[in-house]
Amino acid sequence: MVRADGRSGVRLAQLRSVEIQASGVAMAPDGRRAVSASWDKTLKVWDLATGAVLRTLEGHTSSVNAVAVTPDDQRAVSASWDKTLKVWDLV
Repeated sequence: MVRADGRSGVRLAQLRSVEIQASGVAMAPDGRRAVSASWDKTLKVWDLATGAVLRTLEGHTSSVNAVAVTPDDQRAVSASWDKTLKVWDLV
C-alpha cells in the first residue's frame, strides 16, 4: 500500500493486489477509502489506513473503466464497456 500527501507529493502508502489490473480509481472524500475499477469486471473498496480490500463489487459483464465516489461517501458510480453505469451502496 502506498499513499501520498497531496500537498507535498510525498508517498505515504501503496495498495497492491495480485488479482487486479486497475483501470481507474477514486478516493472517497473522507480520505479513508478508495474504490478501484478493474479489467476483471469488478470494483474493489480499499481501506487506505490498512491497505485491505473491504469489499469486491460484482455486476458488470465487461471491463470497468471508470469510477467516482459521491461527495457524501455513501455511493460509487462505475462505467463499463458493457455500456452501463452502475450505482453502488458503500455503507
